[in-house]
Amino acid sequence: MSNTHLFFNTGIGVKKPNSIRNKEQICPFCQRDQLTDIIAVEDSIILLKNKFPVLENAYQTVLIETDECDGELSTYSEEHLIKLITFGLNHWQEMENTGDFESVIFFKNHGPFSGGSIAHPHMQIVGLKDINYQEKVEDRDFAGLVIDEKDGAVFSISTLPRVGFYELNVKLGSMNAITAFAKYIQLAARYILNDFPFSCNSYNLFFYRHKGEVYTKIVPRYVTTPIFIGYFIPQVPNNIEWMRDDIKQRYFSAGSNEIFND
Repeated sequence: MSNTHLFFNTGIGVKKPNSIRNKEQICPFCQRDQLTDIIAVEDSIILLKNKFPVLENAYQTVLIETDECDGELSTYSEEHLIKLITFGLNHWQEMENTGDFESVIFFKNHGPFSGGSIAHPHMQIVGLKDINYQEKVEDRDFAGLVIDEKDGAVFSISTLPRVGFYELNVKLGSMNAITAFAKYIQLAARYILNDFPFSCNSYNLFFYRHKGEVYTKIVPRYVTTPIFIGYFIPQVPNNIEWMRDDIKQRYFSAGSNEIFND
């Protein structure tokens, strides 16, 4: 059994810039000529060591998604979107393959309620030396009502959410389904930011490897319910079926702006 808690270095944490809450803060990711410890580059996508490694017993990297500071995953071109998701998956797997870590987490924060600090679009790939996140992942975390399927990729809404309320899931299936996988992720982010029934400006994107499969969970973020904070009891809303149908109607019905052209 690996450790259950991750330690946060507050001495480093207080030095981190915050361009989400402080709009006057100079964006460190826009100053590309000053970036250091670069691991890999593909066009405007950069993977580098995190300059503020606040997590102890971990190897932290940052994946800068684009050179456009006001860009957002929900609006990327199809070409850039697929390139970004493929790049991230490949480097996530490369870090796992080193064998240096108990597990490797891959995630994205967006917006003031997401837990992030830099507004410039980015993800993080973090190797955990003594924590295995997979010990807390179960089949039911990805169970849900299917919204759409294509090429083995599956887009669904959780019926047993991990934290509670609304969680959108995407299963990869195989790398042959990378286009559908990436576009389902983008559509989920777009729905949360633009078409969600409640005003929402924040979300998290989490990648999981579970029983040989790759999943992504896209979670709209608000203030977390006290029932979950205090008792770890997730709540399930009674309109999951309505939300599934709403997404189908908006994006997959005849006459909608379909995300697949073929």
